[in-house]
Amino acid sequence: MRRLAQSLAAVREVVRQPALRRAEVAFGAAWTGECAFTVGLGVIAFRDGGAAAVGLVSLLRMLPPALASPSLTALADRMRRERLLAAVSAIHATAVAGAAGVLALGGPAVGVYALAVLATMAFILFRPVHSALLPTLCATVPQLTSANVARGLLDGLGALLGPGVAGIVLAVSDATAIFGITAALSLIAAAVLLGIRSDARAVHTPRRSLLHETAEGIRAVVANPDLRLVVGLGGAQTFVRGALSVLTVVVAFELLATGDSGVGALSASVGAGGVVGSLGVSLLVGSRHLGAWLAVALVVWGAPIALIGVVPTEALALAMLALVGLGNALIDVPLYTLPARLAEDAVLARVFGVFESLVALCVGLGAIVAPALIGLVGVRGALAVVGLILPSFALTTWRRLVALDRRLVVRDEELAVLRHTAMLGLLPVPTIEHLASRLRKRRLPARTTVFEEGDRGDAFYVVAEGRAEVVGDGVVVRTLGPGDAFGEIALLYDLPRTATVRAGTDLTVFELGRDTFLAAVTGYRTTTDAAYAAAASHLANYRPPGLTI
Repeated sequence: MRRLAQSLAAVREVVRQPALRRAEVAFGAAWTGECAFTVGLGVIAFRDGGAAAVGLVSLLRMLPPALASPSLTALADRMRRERLLAAVSAIHATAVAGAAGVLALGGPAVGVYALAVLATMAFILFRPVHSALLPTLCATVPQLTSANVARGLLDGLGALLGPGVAGIVLAVSDATAIFGITAALSLIAAAVLLGIRSDARAVHTPRRSLLHETAEGIRAVVANPDLRLVVGLGGAQTFVRGALSVLTVVVAFELLATGDSGVGALSASVGAGGVVGSLGVSLLVGSRHLGAWLAVALVVWGAPIALIGVVPTEALALAMLALVGLGNALIDVPLYTLPARLAEDAVLARVFGVFESLVALCVGLGAIVAPALIGLVGVRGALAVVGLILPSFALTTWRRLVALDRRLVVRDEELAVLRHTAMLGLLPVPTIEHLASRLRKRRLPARTTVFEEGDRGDAFYVVAEGRAEVVGDGVVVRTLGPGDAFGEIALLYDLPRTATVRAGTDLTVFELGRDTFLAAVTGYRTTTDAAYAAAASHLANYRPPGLTI
C-alpha cells in the first residue's frame, strides 16, 4: 500500500506540473494518430499485395528513418527540444495530410507510400526527442519514472484508441478519413508543445559538425556496456513488434477470417492491455529493480504471441494480444528510464536517436522476415518462433540486468546526498546521474585539512557525513554539515582557494573534478544562477583581504 500511495502521488505530481503535462498530452495525441495511420496503411498495403506487401511497406517506412535518426537527433542537443518536437509534429501532419490528398484524388499508391516514409521519419524523430525532453523537466528519478509511466499509459491508450477508431472508420469509410484524423492529432500535438518553456541547456555548449556529433551519440551507446545491453534488448523487442505488425494482419485475414475490422480489433486489444498494464506499472515508481523488470517484460511481451497459434480462435488471439499490451506498458518504463540514468544529458537526445534508429531498423527487419517465416513454417509456426525470441533473451541476460540494478542502488545513495545540495539539486536527472557516476568518495579523520587557502582549485566537494570547518585568518567562519557544499568559488572564478577547509570531525565528502562540475553546473541557467548566488553568499561571510571579483 505504501508503494501504491507513492506511485499515485508521483503521477499526480506529473499532472500538476504544466510543462510535464503538456509534454505528455502532446505525446498522447501524436501516438494515437500514428497508431491509426499504421492500421490504415497496413490495410492499403495488404490489398495491394498481401502479407509480402505489408512487410515491404513497413521496411521501406522504417529504413530511411533508421539511417537518419542518429544525425537528426543531434539537432535536439543543439536547440530547445520542445521547439524541435513542435516542428516535427507539424511536418508529420503535413506529410499525412498529403497522403490523404493522394488517396482522395485516386493517385498512385507509390505516392502514398513515399509520403508515409516522410511521416514516419518525422515520428521516429519525435519519440527520441520527447524521451530526451522528459528528463530535463524532471527533478528526481522517481519523477522521471512517473513521467515514463504516464507516457506508457498514454502509449496504451493511443494503441487502443488509434486502431479502434481506425477499425470503426474502415467499417464506414476508407483510409483517407483515417489519415485526416492523424494529421489533425499531429497539429494538436504541435500546438500543445509550443506552450512548454524548458530550462535550455547551455551556456557553454561547443558546436561541432553534425557528423562529429552523430558519432558522439553512437560512441556513447557502444562504449557503455550497460547502455549497450538496454538498447540491444529494446532492439530485440522491436524486431518482434515489427513481425507482429505483419502477423496481426495475416492472422485477421487468413487464420481468423475477420477481415479489415479484425485488424483494427486485434491491434486495439494490444492497446487495451497496455492501458490496464499501465495502471499496475505505476507501482514501479521508486523501484530499484528496473533491470529485473525489463527481463520480466520481455517474457510477457513475447510468450503470448507463441500461444496464439496453439488454438487459433478470435477470443484467444484478443486475450493474448492484450497480454502483449501489458508487457508493452511494462517494458517502456525501464527502456526509457534506464538510458536517462546511464547517459549524459549533453548526448541524451542522440543516445535516444541511436535507440530509435535501431528500433526503426528492427521493426522493418521484423516486418520483412515475418512473411518469409510464414512461407517456411506457416502462420502458426511463425507465431511460435517469433513469440519465443524475447523469453530467450530474458533468460540469457537476467544476471547482467540484476547486476545493473545493484550498481544503480549504490548510485541512489550518492544521488540522495547531491540532491540536498542547493545548486546541484536543481539539475535534471541525466546530468545529476552523470555527476554521481563521477564522484570520488573521500574519508578524512578529524582535524585533517581538505585544502589550504591559496591552493589551486581543482575540485568541488559535498559533505556526506560529519562536519567540516571553513577557516579564514585563523578563525572558523563557517561550519558545514551533510548536504553542504564547498569549493565552488575557486572553480567559478578561476581563483586560488579563498579559505582553508578542514575536518571538524571524522568527515566523508564526495569530490567532483573541476571540469565535471563546471560542465554540469554552468550548463543550465538556473544552476548557473544558483552557483554564483552561493559563491556570493560565502564571500559575504568571509572575503580574503585584497580579493576582487
